[in-house]
Amino acid sequence: MPHTERIALFPGTFDPITNGHLDVIQRGMALFDRVIVAIGNNPGKIELFTTEERREIIERLVREMSAPNVTVQPFEGLTVDFAQAVGAAVILRGLRNTTDLHYEFQLALTNRAVADIETVFIMTGDSHAFTSSSLIRQIAAGGGIDRLHRLLPPLVIEKLREKQRKHGKRLGLPRTDELTE
Repeated sequence: MPHTERIALFPGTFDPITNGHLDVIQRGMALFDRVIVAIGNNPGKIELFTTEERREIIERLVREMSAPNVTVQPFEGLTVDFAQAVGAAVILRGLRNTTDLHYEFQLALTNRAVADIETVFIMTGDSHAFTSSSLIRQIAAGGGIDRLHRLLPPLVIEKLREKQRKHGKRLGLPRTDELTE
C-alpha cells in the first residue's frame, strides 16, 4: 500500500507569531509529514503586521528551525476550504487552557460536521500557556517591547522595534479605549 503524505494545516493570524506558536509547529513537525502554517486575516482586528510581513517573518523562523517539512501560505476564506484545497488531512491547533478548549472543541466539531475534516490538538508547553498574540500586541502598544523576550523570538522583537521606530511608542495601533469608542 503506498504511503499517503500526512499534511496538517496550522491556521492562525500569527500577528505576531509567538514562541507558543513555534512550539506547536515544532511538535507538529514530528507528527506529520508536512505542516502548512496558514496565515489568515481577522477582519475584526487591526493588523500589527501585514500578511506579507507575517509570511516573511514566519518563513525566516521556519528556516532557522531547520524545518524542511514546514511551509507558509497566506489564505483567505474559510479554513476548511483552504485545508481541503491543499490536501490537509487535519487542522492542527494549540491549546493553552480550558478557555481555548471550549472554543476549539466547538470549532473542531463544526469543522468535522461541515467539511469532514478532523482537528488535532497539541497542548502548549507550560511556559507558553498564558501567551496570546492579542496580549503581546497590547504590551507592545503600551511600550513594553523590551519585556517580551521570553514570549517572542528575537526576530519578532526586532520587527516590533522597527515598527516602533516608524510609528512611535504605540506602533500605530489604537489604544484599547479607542477601540470601544
